[in-house]
Amino acid sequence: MSPAAGEMVAGQATVAFSGDREGVAALTWGQRLMWRAVHLMGDSQSFLNCPWVLPVYGRRDLATVLGALRVLLERHESLRTTFAATPDGPVQRVARGGELAVTVVEAGEDRALPAADRIAGELARTVFDHGHDLPLRCTVVTKDGRPRALAFSFSHLAVDFQALGLISAEWRGLLRGDELPPPGWQPLDQAELEREESFQARSSRSIRYWRSVLEEVPLEVFDHPPGEAEDPRFIEVGMESVALAVAAERLAARWAVSTTSVLLAACAVVLAGVSGRSRAVMQLVHSNRRDPRTRGMVGTVGQDGLFVLDVSPGDFAATCLNAHRNALAAYRNAHYDPFEMQAMREEVGRRRGREPDLDAFFNDRRAAIGWPALPRSADLAALTERTRTYVTDAWPGVRFKVFFTVGTATDTGALSLIVDTAYLRRDTARAMLLGVEELLVGSGV
Repeated sequence: MSPAAGEMVAGQATVAFSGDREGVAALTWGQRLMWRAVHLMGDSQSFLNCPWVLPVYGRRDLATVLGALRVLLERHESLRTTFAATPDGPVQRVARGGELAVTVVEAGEDRALPAADRIAGELARTVFDHGHDLPLRCTVVTKDGRPRALAFSFSHLAVDFQALGLISAEWRGLLRGDELPPPGWQPLDQAELEREESFQARSSRSIRYWRSVLEEVPLEVFDHPPGEAEDPRFIEVGMESVALAVAAERLAARWAVSTTSVLLAACAVVLAGVSGRSRAVMQLVHSNRRDPRTRGMVGTVGQDGLFVLDVSPGDFAATCLNAHRNALAAYRNAHYDPFEMQAMREEVGRRRGREPDLDAFFNDRRAAIGWPALPRSADLAALTERTRTYVTDAWPGVRFKVFFTVGTATDTGALSLIVDTAYLRRDTARAMLLGVEELLVGSGV
């Protein structure tokens, strides 16, 4: 009997893997940043999990799909790594062999890819026991008994979004049984490299830059005290705006900067306006993959840069150019030992009476520079009529006051904003997103 509409029928499978090596090492700098974030967020650390979907290309049976998954685990040591606290500090432990339990779900009358998207989101709501669990969970979604997609939740301790892109790029070849080139660089190698003198010097330079900023910035993101928060306290409001994307591309071309710089400048202007200041201070999530060795590494490499922007009232062009220049400075100083950085921040806090609050963030998740599926010539004012905003998610304790994220959609400008509702209400968050659109559209006409 076939499943009823919407019914999901589940089974279990096991993927046994055996990699080339095992080992124990200190955490890489990227892992250290995530380690601290995981422990700061507590029960809300599921926010850091990475849902992901891999389509099954061609007509593949379950054995072929699980075989490709096995090779993926064997190629990339981060996918068979656990993380644990020790008396000498947290460590990564790479297992040579082991097993991954996989759920197999029949989609029934649901379409396989939307079902996989939904399942990935559900998987990502459960926290990992990093000392014991492999840093991924997987469900194979079948249609009429044939695998159509894999739904994953990955721990951010093991991958960042660039790493997920690398996995996706390999997946089609693995399904075909191709012999791929060896992956080369692994997090164990990166941890050893970061102990070298040249990397320690790089970390020290970055920490000096941060110190020079932290000695002067305001101690709070907002001057006003917290009010009564919603429950859950932290919400994410999303916006989809073709007008925002078209305007950002026009302005980037006009002023010879990146669309990331244009969006960052607009978000900083809006944040400065809400905070009642002429200066915006934000942390920029940076991929940190300039080194050729890490470009092909499946692991978490990204760290945060410290960005400061003095807003030029009435001159958005000058603000964008300053944002572009200051973002480059932030990125240059975004590679450091997070433990040493935290020690410096605490020292500054002792001198200033408390550690400056840096809970305002900006993250551009796009792999490409622009939006390839946008209309090339369009009336910006008319496009704003298609803009929509909506609440996407909520958490009890993700510890951000403001977090702007540029999404990966290719046919619209996807911009979301997480706010702490003790400081900013959801209607204020919505107004901030629309304010970014209004600023770009007004400048792009």
